[in-house]
Amino acid sequence: MIHRRDFLKKSAICTGAAALSSQVAAETEAQGEAPASGYSYRRPAFKKGSRLLFIGDSITDMKWGRNEKDRNHYLGHSYVYLIASRLGVDMPEARLEFFNRGHSGNRITDLRSRWKKDAIDMKPDLLSVLIGVNDRKVKKGASFDAEKWAENYHHILASSRQANSDLRIVLLDPFVLKSGWWMNKGGEWDASRAQINQMRAVIAKLAKEFNAVQVPTQDVFDAAAKAVEPAHWIWDGVHPLPQGHELIARRWLEDVSARWK
Repeated sequence: MIHRRDFLKKSAICTGAAALSSQVAAETEAQGEAPASGYSYRRPAFKKGSRLLFIGDSITDMKWGRNEKDRNHYLGHSYVYLIASRLGVDMPEARLEFFNRGHSGNRITDLRSRWKKDAIDMKPDLLSVLIGVNDRKVKKGASFDAEKWAENYHHILASSRQANSDLRIVLLDPFVLKSGWWMNKGGEWDASRAQINQMRAVIAKLAKEFNAVQVPTQDVFDAAAKAVEPAHWIWDGVHPLPQGHELIARRWLEDVSARWK
């Protein structure tokens, strides 16, 4: 059982962390303690100038005000922005480049149709994918084709790995919480969650095949929803609030850093 106080304590960010020296942070981590910033991750290893591409649907997109020609708004305000800001502070010498190719409303078939332009032609060193929530079929009589979904997902990953054999891949599980619209949708909610679980099983197999990092975002939100009501993290069952995006960013950083130390 996760207690609210303990959860929030572990998740808290120290606002003065940026002022701490890297030496102090290193000593703290060496002693087995969480760094002063609140993150328990080691910095991932990236070659200088690495290109990190994030792609998916509206959860990645968060495009309101996002304009790639305007460097003030080019990443939107999703977990992508949070990851970029964190690594930009912690690893300025790496000169990492971040790109957001999320499109609101996209399904796996939409990714496949635009994959060459928005993924392969971008020539990323790291590819991060979050897709699936729009692929659910929850209306009466509709069905989710897990096999076809898996085939499409496999196709885009295989084409990217073929284009770059050294490509690092990160796959985020799709997720839902019973909040907002979902509160009075018992049967549809059960169907939605069952399909999300099917997608997660597909992603687990793909992560193994492509030696990718699988970020268990559904598990992250399930744990968070036990500590504080689900609506605190995801207001409509699908789209995270700022603190929800922060949960995604933290887990992404922890898992990526653990793989590529």
